[in-house]
Amino acid sequence: MTRCVLNLNPSPSNVSEADEAPDVLPVLSSSATRINARKLMQVPWDHSGRHPGNRLFWELLSGSVYLAWPYLFRRVEIDHEPKHKGGLVYASIHINGLVDPLAIMKAQSRRIISIGRHDIMTMPVIGWLTRRMGSQPVIRKAEIEGGFADKELATTINQRSMLTMANCIASGHAAIVMPEGKSHQDSHLHALRTGPLRFTLNAASIAHHRGLDIPMIQPVGLHYRCHHWFRTDIYVEFGEPLPIPLVGDEETHRRIAEGEWIEPPAENVIPLKEELYKKLAPITPDAPDWETYRAWHILGHRQAIQDGKSLNSYKEEVLAAREVRNSTVPDSVLDTASEAAQILHSNDLDARSLNPEGKIRQGTSVAPALLGVLMMVLASPISIPSTGLQALVGWYAGNHSDEGIDARTTHHMIGAILSPLIMWPIISLIAGVFVFGFHPVLLILVLLSLPIVRALPPSLADIYHFFNLVFLKGYDLWVDYGDSKRRNSLAKSDNGRKLEKLIKQIDSELVVLK
Repeated sequence: MTRCVLNLNPSPSNVSEADEAPDVLPVLSSSATRINARKLMQVPWDHSGRHPGNRLFWELLSGSVYLAWPYLFRRVEIDHEPKHKGGLVYASIHINGLVDPLAIMKAQSRRIISIGRHDIMTMPVIGWLTRRMGSQPVIRKAEIEGGFADKELATTINQRSMLTMANCIASGHAAIVMPEGKSHQDSHLHALRTGPLRFTLNAASIAHHRGLDIPMIQPVGLHYRCHHWFRTDIYVEFGEPLPIPLVGDEETHRRIAEGEWIEPPAENVIPLKEELYKKLAPITPDAPDWETYRAWHILGHRQAIQDGKSLNSYKEEVLAAREVRNSTVPDSVLDTASEAAQILHSNDLDARSLNPEGKIRQGTSVAPALLGVLMMVLASPISIPSTGLQALVGWYAGNHSDEGIDARTTHHMIGAILSPLIMWPIISLIAGVFVFGFHPVLLILVLLSLPIVRALPPSLADIYHFFNLVFLKGYDLWVDYGDSKRRNSLAKSDNGRKLEKLIKQIDSELVVLK
């Protein structure tokens, strides 16, 4: 995982031009400074077009992600998967560690090839996973300039990895890239790196030489209500695809297809990078800061109410905020909305806490909370040993990591994914020994607990999954109860009264603007 990078000097307006994007090198975590040359040289690669990962493991992992997804997120919305016969290169903003590429993986059906920071492929647990996925390592400029990586080793690893990516993409696989080259915490894109564009251009050359469909770049908007919260909402958006031009003559295409890495000319790479930025920026928050983005959400809600509508999904909220962003909102209105948004956010609330009249929603019902507690209690004998303990470890690791705030959800995700792969078979084996003793039926129990057989009910995987969902539904009811108490408390406070005055002012000014 990549350390979160905070830009301390964000631009004063939404950043939609590539030359205005901050170019901030990542802050290196302790793991990133340790270059394991031996393991890097052993990472599987392939320049024939075959996927370097293990097919069976991919099926197991994709099954585990399928099961873990509703554990990580409370509400999920995904646009229709893009259709293209050739390879697809998915590119997105990178603000949530390893959760970002897995969100894209979940949103489409192809087998994925990915490239990432070198230590992601060499870590004890994550590395074991990523190597079997076929992920490719890259040693970044930050590691080289910091004196942690040998330049010759970096060149060898990076060219090998990029040529593997190019061949896989050319063969019709999907790739996931984070073109900013790091995870950060800003509400807009950072400057894009050229690496993904370079191997994408070479992928087009390989596909052309082999008579295959030319790949395309698919911009992806990843929208989280609050990206580092457990059980947050997510909306995955697919933007307008970007065609990849052919660069060089037939001889160049042949040499690349036969395994030679040839750097695409800068005059071809830079325009493609700028075009990707133009297509990707609009489907990110593209705000100067998160306070402004939350203000846009408030204005989107208030505008919808005045239009006689309500925003009933996070996707609708994102699109409404985008309309506000793209409109001309007076500074006075935006400042008022920012102040209101800050009050709500400081109480872990958002614009949904306001009713159509602009008042804070009040009322607390103990019954749903008690039902939630009962659901958690009833599900816990199966849910806690199968998944809960790993989630607790993930929570602890995320809160004590030097990787940044996005490590929280990354570690939550790892716990959720490893549980079906490791813990469910182990628990099934132990339970089987107690019931059947050492009997051949144990093998069947282990197989039925693996996520690959989730489509064959009533498997043990289905049972574990069901109890986990029951537990989490109970947890959600308990969280909703906590939200209601915070709303009630805020409504009775000076800040609450101030908030309602601010919303009243916003509503009156929006009427004038109409």
